[in-house]
Amino acid sequence: MKREASEERYTKETEIKLHLNLDGSGLADICSGVGFFDHMLDGFARHGLFDLSLRVHGDLQVDDHHTIEDTGIVLGTAIRRAAGDKRGIKRYGSCILPMDEVLVLCAVDLCGRPYLSWDAQFGSEKMGDMSTEMVKEFFYAVSYSAAMNLHIKVLTPGNSHHMAEAMFKSFAKALDAALQYDERITDVLSTKGSLA
Repeated sequence: MKREASEERYTKETEIKLHLNLDGSGLADICSGVGFFDHMLDGFARHGLFDLSLRVHGDLQVDDHHTIEDTGIVLGTAIRRAAGDKRGIKRYGSCILPMDEVLVLCAVDLCGRPYLSWDAQFGSEKMGDMSTEMVKEFFYAVSYSAAMNLHIKVLTPGNSHHMAEAMFKSFAKALDAALQYDERITDVLSTKGSLA
């Protein structure tokens, strides 16, 4: 069974079309109107080996907030739907990822309960055309719409670009690990019998 989902979201602030294949090869076709955000999502797709197609038309004349937050909502929804009933998957994944001077920890639990734990401070207000404060908002939106526990902690801070990139890549690696099948798991990995 293919684990993929197509999602669309239309509001007065954004128009978003997204397709996600969890069992892809890292192909990315992304245009959000925010160049640095596109770069981060390309890294997410490539390092998680997800195929991601995304088109966003947002109110960038205001700022980048709605574009990035709403993309997080749509991506999280696609992750949740593509993962299905989660039978046979490992459920948990984590990654400690270095990027030059920066070291970032990301841990994921596809438990069906949304929560974001965040421990990071950026040293600049912007990275290219993206506000640094929107990195947290993006991951918050993903975690809640995907109904996952998501922990992101910067163990060694440094350059803002390196920090953000390490976050997106470590999230990709942790999510990919959580989605992997284990032949020993014949149902869902939960004493409740459900990860919904």
